[in-house]
Amino acid sequence: MSPSPIDALAAEFLEACSSADPFSASVFGLPGYDDQVPDLSADGEAAAADRLLALAGRAEAIPADTLSEDDRITRDVLIHTAHSTASPLTDRHAEFALAGHTSPITAVFTVLAAATVKTPQQEQDYLTRLRRSAGYLAQVAERALAGAASGQVPTQRGLTQAIDQYTGYLTTSPDDDSIVRTVRGTRIEGEVRALVVDSLRPAIAALLETLAGPVRDKARSDDDSGVLHLPDGPALYARAVAAHTSTDRDPEEIHQLGLDICAQLRDEYAELGKKVFGTGDFDTIVDRLRNDPGLRYETADQILTDTRGLLTRAESVVGDWFGRVYRTPCTVTPIDAVIAPTAVPGQYVPPAGDGSRPGQFQVNTYRPETRTRYEYETLSFHESVPGHHLQFALSQELTHLPEFRRYLYLPAFGEGWGLYTERLADEMGLYSGDLARFGMVSFDSWRACRLVVDTGMHHRGWTRQQAIDFMLANSALTPGTIINEVDRYISWPGQALGYMIGRLEIDGARKRATDRLGAAFDIRAFHDVLHSQGAMPMTVLNSVVDRWIERTAA
Repeated sequence: MSPSPIDALAAEFLEACSSADPFSASVFGLPGYDDQVPDLSADGEAAAADRLLALAGRAEAIPADTLSEDDRITRDVLIHTAHSTASPLTDRHAEFALAGHTSPITAVFTVLAAATVKTPQQEQDYLTRLRRSAGYLAQVAERALAGAASGQVPTQRGLTQAIDQYTGYLTTSPDDDSIVRTVRGTRIEGEVRALVVDSLRPAIAALLETLAGPVRDKARSDDDSGVLHLPDGPALYARAVAAHTSTDRDPEEIHQLGLDICAQLRDEYAELGKKVFGTGDFDTIVDRLRNDPGLRYETADQILTDTRGLLTRAESVVGDWFGRVYRTPCTVTPIDAVIAPTAVPGQYVPPAGDGSRPGQFQVNTYRPETRTRYEYETLSFHESVPGHHLQFALSQELTHLPEFRRYLYLPAFGEGWGLYTERLADEMGLYSGDLARFGMVSFDSWRACRLVVDTGMHHRGWTRQQAIDFMLANSALTPGTIINEVDRYISWPGQALGYMIGRLEIDGARKRATDRLGAAFDIRAFHDVLHSQGAMPMTVLNSVVDRWIERTAA
């Protein structure tokens, strides 16, 4: 059989994406990029965007009706992903997305600390990337200065968080450095330590000096938290919304949707509150959830022990809900101490495609006394199984698909699936009781609040404090978590929308299937079809599910 015209484009697209972002290529275990760093120069990003958009144009020129079903999906996924990947490059996100959450410095630590360094080639690649990281950080400074000159600026608070975070890092002993720890006991440990001391740390210090001076002087205030205050800000945000939701929903519709869901969840809070606390009053329930010391952890080891046990519990029943079960293992590890103070409660790092590294559920154990036990069940199911690990592991095992599709991350699909599984976990009998179900409801209100505050700040012009106040009034998250979350939304416009929008699209697909198929509906088959094509834009996912419904009903 002759190759499809889309096959060559798909291979070229993977190379274009990996060249533009070799850090992500390394996370997914794609060979040939472990010695590289991104080219953050304005010319470099413009060239990368031009290449991606040219590939999208070539895919659009292929008539869809000449392709097989799988190849049509590849065509549509490539077109969407090319545009959504090019958008932050053409919109110069590198100049304003500078904060503790989104700093390019964090990307350096994430990729170097997670590397597998066992073979001589891996050792040389690691050393080369570490040497090149100083130049990468110099480009970060250059872009920040360019943004300050043009008005494409971060917030003062976000900059200060990044500056404080890495100023603290520079005071730590090189022997405790996570990058040095990664190669401890290898032949290159001494050379890595020397590069950290003589190259990486001076580059970070120089970058921080730039950020603390001329860049912070021009940065946005808390009152100007949204990107609508940037040049061409409203259009920039519209593109970010489209990229992260893969739908045509506009910010006003999304804002109202979030308000409606927040209101609907009050009934569920009341129902659970009567069972657990003997009251249905929302404010009283939230006060208990936030402030009862008995609901908090005491040690980091308790968090790790619980989350590992939850992963084991989920894996014991996953075969009852999925016809196709992944083979790649998942581990639970703490988030790196350098980034933990401003990091999310938990995050997932996909397995390396070559099998050299398992999937990792990285859990935040920083200040365990501030972390509520009831939320960690929901968090675990979202990040590991049946959430992100199942999704990424199954996708990587779809060896008949073009390689870029096996490793693709699309926010609405990935985070929508993660949020869907928080409710699915209840159907699976995974929650330990009604108190743990408060985590499920709390996380729902958290994601509903995101629809309101992300659009509120970036579309309606809300201040940072308005966003914090809304989340305090409409979620059970602790004040510290809310502050971290709002600051993340400020520096990463649109990303927070993918969770609830994606979940609602998956819920809608499931409802169409159950309504049409009735007693013939098979939950295992439904989940299998959701994961039969890797990550998909929501428009493509709905088409795939609807075709499956028609075939099943015939």
